[in-house]
Amino acid sequence: MICVNKPYIFCHMVTSIDGKIDGPHKALPARKASADFFYNVAFGPDAYYDTQAWLSGRTTSDEAFTKYKEPELPENAPIVPEGDFIVETNAPKYYVSVDPSGKLAWESNTLDYRETHATIIEVLTEKASNAYKAMLRERNIPYIICGEDTLDYEAVVEKLYREFNIQTLMLGGGAVLNWSFIQAGLCDEVSVVMAPFADGNAKTSTFFTAKEGVSKDTPVSFELLNVESEPDGTVWLRYKVKKAE
Repeated sequence: MICVNKPYIFCHMVTSIDGKIDGPHKALPARKASADFFYNVAFGPDAYYDTQAWLSGRTTSDEAFTKYKEPELPENAPIVPEGDFIVETNAPKYYVSVDPSGKLAWESNTLDYRETHATIIEVLTEKASNAYKAMLRERNIPYIICGEDTLDYEAVVEKLYREFNIQTLMLGGGAVLNWSFIQAGLCDEVSVVMAPFADGNAKTSTFFTAKEGVSKDTPVSFELLNVESEPDGTVWLRYKVKKAE
């Protein structure tokens, strides 16, 4: 049963024409126009979406922000209270980091992505250590506990809606997380900003990837909502996710 009290969730990614969300094509200077268009759609002054928060997985967060550093965990940390740590519930923007085991080395409770300033929310499971949660509390970083050994996706979106009043949430990778939300029936729309480049790299991530033990690979249908093209060759496609019968 899909939860009712959740944000409107759109998956928004910039890809190559062969569906890659990372890889060598990202180094092309000409790709900047597509990347700028992607940013403006979700975060610009005339953004199409009213993006109150965006959510990414641990690897994406490490790549973009924490750069694979080791977290500085406090020695002899006091036992923290059970459950969630809810602070700063009226920030203008949130960055939601799905980090089930508690691995990311955040140094502050905020971050900057281009011109966007956001408060961090950590999504943990019961696997996260007491020391890691104590570190987050020291840095005033809110966290929510969603699941024991595996992530409870419905709990994630319900808590974001209830505790932080997030009504529009952007799903921003990686590929496994994108597909997991689709398979869970929680994603409402897919927004594809397709850059006019490809690299043919067989090892880089595509828009969606199923992972054994994390999500199924049940096919999903989409309804085309709109297509736009830009002078540089960028194409923006919007799809409604068709719910399973």
